[in-house]
This record gives sequence, C-alpha cells and structure tokens, in this order.
Amino acid sequence: MAGNTARIMRRNAPDVAVDWQAVLRHMALSRALDAMEETRLVPEKKVLYQFSARGHDMAQILLGLRLDGRHDAVCGYYRSRPLLLSLGVDPEDALGSAMGRAGGYSDGRDIGVVFNHPNPNGATALPMCGGVGAQYTPTAGWAQALEFHARVLGSAEHGKSIAVVLGGDGSVASNGFWSALTMATTQRLPMLFYIEDNGFGISVASTMQTPGGNIAANLASWRGLKIFAGDGTDPAEAVQLTADAVAYVREERAPAMLRLTVPRLQGHSFQDTQAYKSEKLVQAERARDPWDKLKAFLVPSRMTAAEWEAAVQTAAETAEAARLAAEARLVAEPTTVLRHVFDDGEMQQMGGLRPAGWEPSAMSDTPRPEGQRLNMVTAIRRVLEQELASNPRMVVFGEDVGPKGGVHAVTLGLQDKFGGERVFDTSLSEEGIIGRAVGMALAGLLPVPEIQFRKYSEPATEQLNDCGSMRWRTNNRFAAPMVVRMPVGFFKCGDPWHSQTNEVAFIHSPGWKVAAPSNAEDAVGLLRSALRGNDPVIFLEHRAMLDHPWARRPWPGDDYGLPFGKARLVAEGRGATLVTWGGMVDRCLEAANGLSVDVIDLRTLMPWDRAAVLASVARTHRCLIVHEDLQTAGFGAEIAAVVASEAFTALDAPVERLTMPDIPSPHNPAFLNWAVPSVAAIRAKLEDLMGF
Repeated sequence: MAGNTARIMRRNAPDVAVDWQAVLRHMALSRALDAMEETRLVPEKKVLYQFSARGHDMAQILLGLRLDGRHDAVCGYYRSRPLLLSLGVDPEDALGSAMGRAGGYSDGRDIGVVFNHPNPNGATALPMCGGVGAQYTPTAGWAQALEFHARVLGSAEHGKSIAVVLGGDGSVASNGFWSALTMATTQRLPMLFYIEDNGFGISVASTMQTPGGNIAANLASWRGLKIFAGDGTDPAEAVQLTADAVAYVREERAPAMLRLTVPRLQGHSFQDTQAYKSEKLVQAERARDPWDKLKAFLVPSRMTAAEWEAAVQTAAETAEAARLAAEARLVAEPTTVLRHVFDDGEMQQMGGLRPAGWEPSAMSDTPRPEGQRLNMVTAIRRVLEQELASNPRMVVFGEDVGPKGGVHAVTLGLQDKFGGERVFDTSLSEEGIIGRAVGMALAGLLPVPEIQFRKYSEPATEQLNDCGSMRWRTNNRFAAPMVVRMPVGFFKCGDPWHSQTNEVAFIHSPGWKVAAPSNAEDAVGLLRSALRGNDPVIFLEHRAMLDHPWARRPWPGDDYGLPFGKARLVAEGRGATLVTWGGMVDRCLEAANGLSVDVIDLRTLMPWDRAAVLASVARTHRCLIVHEDLQTAGFGAEIAAVVASEAFTALDAPVERLTMPDIPSPHNPAFLNWAVPSVAAIRAKLEDLMGF
C-alpha cells in the first residue's frame, strides 16, 4: 500500500526537469534500430550478435540525460545501446560496429554491442567487456580517481562528476559486483550502481542470483549505501528516482544503488526464444512495456499525438539513413588487426598520462654505478619513491602495501612519505585491485598495483585480460597503462600457493609487456621504463632474488632506464647458447663457469630478444633453455620453436630445455631442490649438449 501511495504522489508531483522530446527521440530511435536488426540485419547475416534493449530503454535514457558532469563516466553492458544514444553516440557508428565494418567502436575487432565512447569534454562510456560483472570494478576505479583528482590534484570539475555502472540482476552474483560494492562503500566513492532487474539472467530466474530476487532489499542495511528502488517502466516514477539517485551521488559524494524493475521484451539475444517463460509471464511483461506507458504519460498532456507520430517517423528515417551509411562502410583491411596491440606511436584518445600532454623525463640505458651494492628490494623501493616524487598522478596500492610496507617490504615507508591517498591498502580482492587500476588508468592516473603472490592473480584474470586487450579492441580509442608488480617463484621453500611463476599466462594475454629482472640494476632500469611507458606492464619480482647476494648491484643512476626486448649477454663463449631469466640466471652462470658458453638473460619476456638468441645460436650451434616454470607449454617451448625454425641450419644438436617437472611447486625443501633446476643439473645438461 505504501509503495502504491508513493507512486501516486510521484505521478502527481511537478515534472522533474527533463527534455521529454529528447527521451522520445532516443527511445524511438533505439526501438527502430532493434526492429531493423531483428527483422532485417540478423536474418540477412549482416549482424551476428544482437541484444534487444526493448523494456530497458526508457529508464536508460532517463539516466543518460542526467550525466552532464565534465568528467562523468558510465560503464554499461551488452544491452546498453539506449544509454549510448542518449550520450550522443552516432547511430551509424552503432550499426556499423554491429556489422563489423570499419570505424565505429572497434574497426570491426569486437562485437557491436560492446561499446566505448571517449568524450574528454563530457560523459564518457568506459570500454565495455563481454564478461558479466566485469564492468563494476573499473567503474569504481574511475570513481576513486575522481576523488583523487579533486582532493589531491585540486580539480573542482572532478569533484562534481560521478561514475555510474549498469548491470542486470544476473550480474549481482559476480565477483566484480561485490568487490566494487566493498570499494565504493569503504572508500565513500561517488558511484551509482544502476541495476536493471528484468527477472532473468538468460533463462535463470533472479531468485537464483540473489536471495528473494531483490538485491536492493538485501542491501538495505549495507552501511554506507543509499538505496533507491522502483518501477523502471513508469515514466514519472523512473524519472524521479533517477534524478534523486544521481543528485545524491553527485552532491553527497557517496555511493548509491538504483534498482529499477524492467521487462525484457525479447530474449537474452536474438537466438533466445524464451521458451522457458510461460505465456502468462510473457503477456504480463508486454503489459509493462515502457513505450506504451511513455505515450500515455506524454500524449496529450505534454505533446500532441501528431508530435508523437512525427518523432517516431523521424526516428525511423534516422535509423534507415544510419543503415545505408553503415552498409556503405568497408571492412577494414585484415592486416590492420595487427595494429594497436601495444603503443605504436599513435596516441590513444583516452587513458593514461600521455593524452593529457604528460611527457616522461629522458632516460639513459648506460649505467653509472654509484654507492654500495643494493638488494632488489631496496632498488625497487628507491625507483618507486623517485617516481612518486616526480609524478603526482602515480598511486601505489595493494594488500598490505601501506603501514606494513608489503609482505616483502618493497613499499616500506612510502605511505609515511607520500600519504594514504597515494600509497594505500586495499581489500583482499585481486579482481578489485586490478579492476580499480583499470578505471584509474582510464581516468588519467598511473596505477601501480601489487599482487602479493603470483598465484593470487588468478581471481583477477578477467580484468588482466580485458586491460591488455583494451587498446586493440577499441582500435586505440582507449588504453589503460599501469605497472602490476608481482612477486613470483620459490624462496627458502616452495608450495602450490606462493611459489608459482607461470609467466606464460601473461605473455599469452595480448597487450601486456612482461619484465623478469634477475638483479637490482636491471630491476631499476626496467621498472623505471615501465613507469614512464604507455603500455600495461607485468613486473615480475623473483622472491629468491629480492635479497640474494648475487642479485645486489650498485645504484645505476637516477635516469637509468632499460628498453624492453633487449637481452643481456652475461657470459660469452663458443660452445653453446644458454637462455634464461629471473631466478635461474645466477644458477646458469655458476653452471657455465669454466665452459665456453653464451649465457643470455632475456630480462623481458614480452617482447623477448629473438635477435640476440638467434645471433648467439648462429655462433655456438647449440641451445639450452633453462627456466623455473613447468616444461609443458612453458615459455621455453616458444624459444625452442623459434630457434628450431629460424636457426635450423646452424644447429649441430637438438634444442634442449631444463625446467621444473609438470608439478605444482613442492613445499619440503628437499622436494623443491630436486624439482627446480639446480647448478649441478644445468651443468650436466650443458655438458651433454656440448658433447653431442
């Protein structure tokens, strides 16, 4: 009864300031595009993925028209085209992207329902992802960046802007949703969770996603979260709730949830027949169509029937013109798909420091050793400290990196020096750590997140993959440069949870550069280059080398920076080429002592120095690859394949590998010492190869 009374009061309340002509224009266009795809373009196989927005459309448009902050950002999902239209996205781009044609959101690289809309002078649509729930934590990162720009960098415009994330009722079961909710409420971020509840996740009822099927009711007592909820098909109620929710987040600088119930008037996708719904339910959903309710709301009290029909006709003509223009677009030249995996000199439109005009200081790859030898921990900390001091947009964060200084002491003292806004702890969610970093990078900061141990990165796999592919899949419209620091490998002992290397997972994720330094000097050079670069970087810090006496080096200079893809020849000989990296370099050097062997420390694995390896093999005619990771599908297999293919005629012996066996890292030191390539094992393998 109280809910009905509230709805009557909203209907009788004075109009919230909204351009109803614009609402009708965008909604009619959205409906026309949906109908065109369903009746023509999908059957003609010109559109391969289609997700109708009918039922969701009016409420999204009401939201989009409220996003007028200079740095507002919204991240939607595959049913969010009405919102994009309300933000000013060209319908020709929308259809052209759906057809995989040149231009648009991705130049044909991604499916057309995965939108992005760079807009430095208004509301930006952050790059969407194909994974359900992947939109939440990057949006939280943008919200935190807004507060950083406002409080730390003094930008008043950022202090008036908000971040909005759209999700269906199915997405509230995802890791990303709960991680973002924790971030937004514990940090009091200006973030609106906009939940479009249509009762189903494909065919699964919302009661299987959350108890009782109502996430707003379940979160009513969640501290720090303001709840708004109601009917997303009722124009008066939806516009009032949307206005109230957006105003609350914008003015209070605090998170809120707006849950609107809407019908999904088509299947999940074009192929979905909705056979799992009863006819009674289908009819009940059709009776809630916001199109019919909008017409009853507007005609004749706010516009004439003739004005309504004219708007509908104009939308149909606009959709047809967009179709003709989109179909006239060519398919991009297939070889262009090789572009924009990494920064190739053409600046992205949004994301990172460079689009705002920031230029890194000059670096030199010539070391100028000074002072006593430093261990890797101290060397890495010193680089972080220097770059934090010189770059006010750099932030360091992760689990235990604040007062504790990290479990490996790399960030010790940095929070005391730079404050909790720039060096801070996070909740125990790797999805949240990396997703947050993505949003911060998109908002023009340089995030340096730490994953405490390599194995712990696995909950963040989706965010890592999405971040790496962002530049490519948006055709260089967006990029999210960051440096992810990650300890790897064994230490005094091993175990299946803290001692993994598994670097191939990152190498096989397009768009990530991967560094694996073996000593303090290389760690300085590679980390500084990564922090001043324009690509996302995985920076692997081998646990056994962090305080290893062999890995200690004098400080190489305040401007020392190493290029990625340039190996170091650490020993020279004629009898064989030994290729290695990270925690195996010192063992390989010791094993090669007294033998005539080239020992190559790759230093970076993406890119890796193919030329140096092939040139060495051309001289030595033999090749051994040593690494700590497992043998099957380890990175050594890639090196071996390249050597066998491109240096075959130079080889006098088979290409050999020495690695861990295909087992998890064992805990007992006796087991570990047997499994990890030892100096003796490397020496024996070298001697066998050289005697072949």
